Amino acid sequence: MKLLNSQRGVGLIEVMVTVLILSTSLLGLAALQNKALQYNHSAYMRSQANVLAQDVFERLRANRENLSDYEIDVDDPTPTASSNRADIDLGEWRNLLSDLLPAGTGGISCDVNDVCTVIVQWGEEDSTGTGDDEGTSSFQYMTVI
Repeated sequence: MKLLNSQRGVGLIEVMVTVLILSTSLLGLAALQNKALQYNHSAYMRSQANVLAQDVFERLRANRENLSDYEIDVDDPTPTASSNRADIDLGEWRNLLSDLLPAGTGGISCDVNDVCTVIVQWGEEDSTGTGDDEGTSSFQYMTVI
């Protein structure tokens, strides 16, 4: 009889330990899911940057005779629309960058051998999605026009 009295509450402790282990595991699983969503969003942004870089390369190829008109630095303001085809293309491209990428911007430079470099930059949000700890992602593409 004394053996039964000393065993009182053991089942409750086992249940509490099981709940603690299960809740810790679920928190780890939630953190893993959160990171997977962040990486998926980052990959989506990189895909958008790639598509937009290819877009401007096609615009450059269509107006190959005026490559020097497409020179723009990442920090330069977006050109306003004019009768110049390069200004129209750059304005549309920069607007697409800012619409599709957070804090998106880009720059273009071409050398005398018709090798053009396109830089696409955008802001990456932190894990809370607020953008308070925002970093900048940048891709550089080069091709012969």
